[in-house]
Amino acid sequence: MLLSDGTGLSRLAKVLAGVALAGVLAGCQVRPLYSTAAGTEGKLASVSISEATSRVEQQVRNDLIFFFGGGAGEAQNPVYHLEMDVNVRTVGVLNDAARDTARAGRVTVSADYNLTKADTGETLASGKRSAVAMVDFPTQEFAKLRAIRDAENRSARELAELIRADVASALARR
Repeated sequence: MLLSDGTGLSRLAKVLAGVALAGVLAGCQVRPLYSTAAGTEGKLASVSISEATSRVEQQVRNDLIFFFGGGAGEAQNPVYHLEMDVNVRTVGVLNDAARDTARAGRVTVSADYNLTKADTGETLASGKRSAVAMVDFPTQEFAKLRAIRDAENRSARELAELIRADVASALARR
């Protein structure tokens, strides 16, 4: 009721609050990460990625090449270089006591990465990311191997998306 009585003090408080709110909103610097003004897409297309040493690391590398180039392939004149080390771990989590086998499991794909400028070697971003996919283990051995491979591929794609977001964020700040 105090603010609604129309006194000069309450009217002044409303005006000051409105001006303060407008000032806060005017100072907001939020913009889309992949906006053309930031040039992030062009910077992502100029990232080279280290060679893979395993099947899952190759899967992560292929997904990153697709994400960075927008489907155009590897960078022809790289300005940045991304070095990765990918590891895979498969663990059974739901054990069948009668058969002494796991019925379900978890596949974890993790990567240590380091983004550097290609010409100077200056580190722009580095970190460790991981992605987890759940998997059911069928009784047939080939089906079990295929289920694990599918889970590795799902985790590799998710990991590539996480690394892409980190790299894009680092390049957008430059």
